[in-house]
Amino acid sequence: MDTIVSKAESFVTQKLGKEIDTTYLYHNLRHTERVVKSAKELIEGEKIGDKDREKLMVAVWFHDLGYLKSHDNHEEHSCQMAREFLEKQDCPEEFITDVCSLILATKMNYEPKNHLEKIMRDADSSHFAKKSFLQTSELLREELKQLNLKDYSIEDWREENIHLLRVKHRYFTDHARENWQKGKDKNIKRLVKAKNKSKKLVKKESLKAKFKGQIPDRGVQTLYRVTLRNHIKLSDIADTKANILLSVNAIIISLALANLIPKLDNPSNDYLFYPTFIFIFFSIISMIMSILATKPNVTSGEFTEEDVKTKKVNLLFFGNFHKMELEKYQWAISEVIKDQEYIYSSLTKDLYYLGIVLERKYRLLRWTYTVFMIGMILSVIVFAIALKFYGPERVLDLPEMQ
Repeated sequence: MDTIVSKAESFVTQKLGKEIDTTYLYHNLRHTERVVKSAKELIEGEKIGDKDREKLMVAVWFHDLGYLKSHDNHEEHSCQMAREFLEKQDCPEEFITDVCSLILATKMNYEPKNHLEKIMRDADSSHFAKKSFLQTSELLREELKQLNLKDYSIEDWREENIHLLRVKHRYFTDHARENWQKGKDKNIKRLVKAKNKSKKLVKKESLKAKFKGQIPDRGVQTLYRVTLRNHIKLSDIADTKANILLSVNAIIISLALANLIPKLDNPSNDYLFYPTFIFIFFSIISMIMSILATKPNVTSGEFTEEDVKTKKVNLLFFGNFHKMELEKYQWAISEVIKDQEYIYSSLTKDLYYLGIVLERKYRLLRWTYTVFMIGMILSVIVFAIALKFYGPERVLDLPEMQ
């Protein structure tokens, strides 16, 4: 009887390969071949005899051939086509009846009545345990859509599959339970994981939609962020420049005090007095102006509830709250974050007053550099004049006192 199986294979392969509608993306020759392969595995695992093996293999080859005629009642159509084929092959009526029973056992929600029907149902649902289940299932969803039978969304289809695998389906044979159940459980976990991920995404999107009007434009956020960063960077640069001037002038004064001033006691060095005085004077002025440029302003560090309610206080600047208790500051901040307008008003004030401080720093720095430059130039000029007219040689040329 192996001949009948080979003939059934040739007949069905030719029919499904050439005559099946292209809209059947799932129920096609590939699906039938996959079920045949699984049936062979079950037949070996369940140690089925040759006679029953032939019935099963013929039934598996024919079980979806009815899709050539109609999607509805395709099992009955498959059974009729199998009967017509087997009668032409002079198969016994008992064999034909058993084959039809096995084909009809693949109906949805059918409860198998014997061992062969259990094998038939497990073979037809073997893809539930395959790694390719999600891709295969997607083909079935698309097929239902193209046949205008049901148009599932991805989420609804995922829910249908979870319900099918968890509630409706079970494997009947020992071999399937031992070898395929783990794969099926993994697919259930993959579906549930995808479902949870989708829920989080939907929740995130709904929150975005809900607060879309409340969330500021990205360009606005970037404007405040970049401007604040630039202000702080410019303030650091100003402080660095002031510190350099402070250090340079401190070194100049130290050297002058250590080397030039002690030499002024000698009458021959009197010509150095004015250059030294100008040099030190302008260095001291430069130091004072450098200190003023980096000197922080003292603020009250306190605010009232009225200031917060009327939005007069900028709570983003430490100088406005450093003397307040933690509980009052926490309350004030909670009031700020409730009001988007207050938040951006505070950021704007922060930018404005940072700009005021920067203008003061750079104005003082500009004058400090100017004073330092003038002091250096004047000192050199006065030193040159003093050296020319009152230098050591001029002192020696003076007539001695009689």
